[in-house]
Amino acid sequence: MDDIQQRVDAVRRRRSELENGVIDEFFSGRLSRREFVRAGSVLGMSLPLLSFLVACGSGGTSTGSSPSSATGSVKKGGKISAASQKPTGAIDPLKVSDQGGLLVLALVGEFLTWSGADNKLRPALAQSWSPNSDGSVWTFKIRNGVTFNDGTPMTATDVAYTINLHADPANGSNALSAFKGVLSKGGARATDPTTVQVTLEAPNGNFPYLVSSDNYNLNILPNNFDPASFEKTFPGTGPWKVTNYQTGASVSTVRNPSYWDKGNTPPLDAVDWKFYADEQPQILAVQSNNVQLVGFISASAAQSLGGNGNVNVIDVRSAAHRQVHMRTDMEPFTDKRVRQAMALALNRPEIVQGLENGKAQIANDSPFFKVYQSTDPSVPQRSQDINKAKQLLSEAGKSGGFTVTLTTERLQEIPDYAQLIQSAAKKIGVTVNLSITDSATYYGDAVYGKSPWLDSVMGITDYGHRGVPNVFLTAPLGSAGTWNSAHFKNPQYDQLVAQYVRTIDLAGQKKVAGQIQQLLLDETPVIFAYNFDWLGAVRSNLLNVELTATGQVNLNKAGLKA
Repeated sequence: MDDIQQRVDAVRRRRSELENGVIDEFFSGRLSRREFVRAGSVLGMSLPLLSFLVACGSGGTSTGSSPSSATGSVKKGGKISAASQKPTGAIDPLKVSDQGGLLVLALVGEFLTWSGADNKLRPALAQSWSPNSDGSVWTFKIRNGVTFNDGTPMTATDVAYTINLHADPANGSNALSAFKGVLSKGGARATDPTTVQVTLEAPNGNFPYLVSSDNYNLNILPNNFDPASFEKTFPGTGPWKVTNYQTGASVSTVRNPSYWDKGNTPPLDAVDWKFYADEQPQILAVQSNNVQLVGFISASAAQSLGGNGNVNVIDVRSAAHRQVHMRTDMEPFTDKRVRQAMALALNRPEIVQGLENGKAQIANDSPFFKVYQSTDPSVPQRSQDINKAKQLLSEAGKSGGFTVTLTTERLQEIPDYAQLIQSAAKKIGVTVNLSITDSATYYGDAVYGKSPWLDSVMGITDYGHRGVPNVFLTAPLGSAGTWNSAHFKNPQYDQLVAQYVRTIDLAGQKKVAGQIQQLLLDETPVIFAYNFDWLGAVRSNLLNVELTATGQVNLNKAGLKA
């Protein structure tokens, strides 16, 4: 025991004050093993070091592991076919947002850090990272010996260029949902060929997640590369190279012979990805073995595949969810009591079981889902209360009810969710008319004044997974948020979120999170009723496939059964 303590003490002497704070929380029992590993990885502590401290410590029981397909020995070589959603437009790293296009980015490219299915950060193109004392400056050490798939060396200059490209508002990157208010144009600079220093607008305790695979547009591009020309050469440092791309139909990839991670080179020779506009053909394809992998399936499809002994379903816990916004600046939702009444009308367990076949978790009208370690679990869960909802409507002067139009998109279970909301509202005397369109029409130009999503009085919007809640707290709920469809403006909320974002230690984050959760329960600009698991389907003879909740498919160890 004395020897172990001496080794721990030796580790502590080499760690920063912030890192030792996390170690203290773990050894005191206030962090579970899982929470400790995740918190330590954000600060740049290596997984071997964290594993050593876990073995020495007395933290709580770890929960969960990295979900993947069946594991085992695989043979070298071979080719498979896989299915994904059809890209809705050009694959531009700055602007692509659909599952199919983002999949291609992640096959050929890589990120500074990798946020796996277990939400733990792992080194990727960055070997290590560390903050200054308050988390306002983060330094990333970039790997030596990495090349793009055309043989050009990748350096810190490429990394700084890519980060600044996405941080520049003039470029219209999707990554601005994470960078706005966090990182300004020019905030990243290469201080030498293997070091990038990123100076933030304010301290940010979760910044390494914002340059990880969670920020799925941010794979590293060559210096001065024009992202609009991406489909011409598909540049990247990843394990796969594109050999053929048929717009809207398919993309063929082969193993990249110059891939830098020689210990993690894919066993497969090639993967042909087929694109589909709808889910049902993908399900039929995997059932008939025309494809061996489907990157995302709905809960109903997973249920239908449950009895097929030749197909395994991968289940990844995620923060993916549907947001039901209510315009706080327009009738009938200017009174928070009306918004509370709508939330109280919903039967959340029924939604989780009926819509998602149990492949989801009940949420509590804030983006602090149970998957996040900073969520305060002591905040009471909102549940259905029809009488209370009617009372609130009466107090708000709407005892006779009202009529409102709910606008949304035709995507997976969303139309069914809209009907459940319609039915629940009827129980409290509210008439909800439905306007359901295709996704392109719903999102429009994705700017205020030109988007049913951002302009509708009430709507349902699809939100993908993030490893930390920062984007969900700012973009759709902040007063200056780029996706604020509820038009919610609350200075107290903005101050609390700024405090949460700049807090580095987990205990401090939980304290502020609880205040935010309580405020959002009171204001209810958005209903967060559930968050759902990311599901995929894999033939039983294809082993070691890892899916992440942001839709990346990691095939670095995948292969056909030996």
